Amino acid sequence: MGITAKKRIVTCPTCGGESLYSPENEFRPFCSERCKNVDFGAWASESYRVESKPTTADLDADESPPKSH
Repeated sequence: MGITAKKRIVTCPTCGGESLYSPENEFRPFCSERCKNVDFGAWASESYRVESKPTTADLDADESPPKSH
């Protein structure tokens, strides 16, 4: 008598379709390679950003005059 795991279906973060969340799906949590690549492209083009507090280097850069060439 083997144990059968219930297949977990999640919502694909890119298209909103159903996606199998298991090792069988190499693109998880995405439903397809296309959706995985669309998400990667959004990160690469900075459409998504992770908010952070400014550092002292950021504040210094805002206050210093532009460098001339």
